[in-house]
Amino acid sequence: MHGIMSRGRAAAVGVLAMLLSLPLAGELAAAEASAPYRVVGYVADASPLPPINANKLDVINYAFGTLDDQGDIVLKSPVATASLATLTGLRKVNPSLKVVLSVGGWSAGHFSEAALTDASRQRFADDAAKLIEQHDLDGLDIDWEYPTLPGGDISHRPEDKRNFSLLLETVRARLDKLGKAHGDRHYLLTIAAADGEFVAGIELERAGRSLDWFNLMTYDFHNSLTPTTGHHASLYLSAVTPASDRSGDKAVRQFLAAGVPAKKLVIGVAFYGRAFTGVDPAHDGLQQKYAKFVGAPSWRELLASYIDKNGYVRHWDAQARAPFLWNAKTRTFVSYEDPQSIQAKMDYVKAKGLGGAMYWEQSLDQNDQLLDVIDRALHPRSLKTGS
Repeated sequence: MHGIMSRGRAAAVGVLAMLLSLPLAGELAAAEASAPYRVVGYVADASPLPPINANKLDVINYAFGTLDDQGDIVLKSPVATASLATLTGLRKVNPSLKVVLSVGGWSAGHFSEAALTDASRQRFADDAAKLIEQHDLDGLDIDWEYPTLPGGDISHRPEDKRNFSLLLETVRARLDKLGKAHGDRHYLLTIAAADGEFVAGIELERAGRSLDWFNLMTYDFHNSLTPTTGHHASLYLSAVTPASDRSGDKAVRQFLAAGVPAKKLVIGVAFYGRAFTGVDPAHDGLQQKYAKFVGAPSWRELLASYIDKNGYVRHWDAQARAPFLWNAKTRTFVSYEDPQSIQAKMDYVKAKGLGGAMYWEQSLDQNDQLLDVIDRALHPRSLKTGS
C-alpha cells in the first residue's frame, strides 16, 4: 500500500499478501473445470436504457418493481412496460438470456406486511406470477432490505425471519405452477442478500431451498451510515481495519457456515464508489473519521474526474485487494472498484466454486470496461459468442 504504513511494514504486508494468494491459486486451478458461472447485471429503469451487450450477460435484473399499500407489486415507472419489452427483446441476440423483475430496493417497504399471513403471501406470489406472465419474464428477484431490520425506515417485525421463508416457499410453489402451465418452464427465484445483521434476520438454509441463488451484496461496507471511511467493496480486510469490519470473503464464509451451497452464492461488484470529505489524513484517509459523506460517483465519473486527476491519487491496498483515492488538499477519500479489484473477485469466485458475479448497475459503467473483466473471467470464449 502506498502511504498507508511505513515502508518496512508495507514490505511485510506485501509478503503476507503473496502468501495468502498461494492457497487461492491452488483452489483456482482445481475449480477451473467446474460448472458455468452466472453473470447477473442489474439494470435500473431509465429512458432510454443504457447500451447492453446481451452476450456478456446471463441474467438481467430489472430494477425495480415495488409494493403498494395494499401489498400489490406495481411498476411505477411510466416506461416500465417499454423497458421490459426492450430487455426481453435482447433474447434475439442471446437466446439463453434471462430477464428477471427485481422487486424492492433500499427503503422499499411493505414486505413485512406482504409476508405476514397465508393470504398476503399468496397475494404477493400471484401478483409476481401475473407480472412474469404478462411481460414474458424469466423470474423474480426480491430485494427486501431487510427482514427484521428497519432499513430505510421500513416496517419490520421479529416474525419477518420465519415469514420470509414462508413467503419464498409460497412464491416458489406459485412459479412452479406457472411453469407447468408453460411446458415445464423453470422460473427463477432469487433474492438480494447482505452479510452481518441480515444473516440473523433470515433462515438462510431454509430460504436457500426455495432459491436458485443469492445475489450477495458484497459492497456498501462503508457508506453514509458508517462512522469511518473504509473499503466499501473489498475482498478482504485491510491491515488497518478492525477485525469486526466487513469484507467480501467474510460475507461468503458467513453464508457457507449457515449451510448455503457455494454454487448458490453470486457475489456483488459495485460499478460506483463511496466518497467522503473532511477526512482525517492518517493512512491517506483509509479507516478514518470524516465530516461529510459526499456521494457515490459512477465508474464513468471516476474515470473522467477522479482517478489520478484533480489532486486524487490512486492507492492499491494489496491485503484488501482494493483501490482507493486520496486527495490530500481537499481531504477527500473515495473507495471504489476497478478492473484490478474485480479480477481479484473473479479469481475468488472460481477458486471457491461460487455461482458467479452480479453487479450494480449497468448505466454506471464506461464502455463495458468493468463488465468486460467479469465477462472474460467467467465466460469461457468457447461457450460464448459475439464477444
